[in-house]
Amino acid sequence: MSEPRINDRIRVPEVRLVGPNGEQVGIVRVEDALRLAAEADLDLVEVAPMAKPPVAKLMDFGKFKYEAALKAREARKNQVNTVIKEIKLRPKIDPHDYGTKKGHVERFLKGGDKVKVTIMFRGREQSRPELGFRLLQRLAEDVIELGTVESAPKQDGRNMIMVLGPTKKKSEAMAEQRRARSAAPAQPEDGAAQQQDAPAVAEPTAPEAATTEPTTEPSTEPTTEPAS
Repeated sequence: MSEPRINDRIRVPEVRLVGPNGEQVGIVRVEDALRLAAEADLDLVEVAPMAKPPVAKLMDFGKFKYEAALKAREARKNQVNTVIKEIKLRPKIDPHDYGTKKGHVERFLKGGDKVKVTIMFRGREQSRPELGFRLLQRLAEDVIELGTVESAPKQDGRNMIMVLGPTKKKSEAMAEQRRARSAAPAQPEDGAAQQQDAPAVAEPTAPEAATTEPTTEPSTEPTTEPAS
């Protein structure tokens, strides 16, 4: 959107003037509106050019642009894109595999994402669509606290598809995750933890210098005792 016309760029004979605090001044000539703007050290900004006559407001246009940019930046920051995750199942899925797949679905829904669940039929399984239908119903009931069925199970060629939507909006889920991270206690770094947990080990000392002292060995020569 192009910027509104301000001050001397407003080329109409008269405007419906709005004061800086939103008060209605009334219809005045544009020259008088410009004079009031100059006396108040403000800008005359055309806020509704298609009105008859156009509506203009006294404001600080630089401050107005700055605040509008901040609002736009905050809106972009809070804007979230809904992502559709996909999980594929087989009609005769193993109980352990079903638990793993269900865990993925729960994690996606907690994160505020939609989940497309696809049942893949092969060979003779295509003649038993009720198996896939019952499996999708079971999954929807198991995650009912986290998501709802947005698109009921329907056959699509060799597959059967159902779409689950989260009960929480994406923005709410992200905000909740941020609060959980900020509330969690800080974990020590691996190196610091290892240093704290490691038992103290005495440092090896340098070996003492070997000392050679004269030793007196017993004599092996026979001794002669004096005769009494």
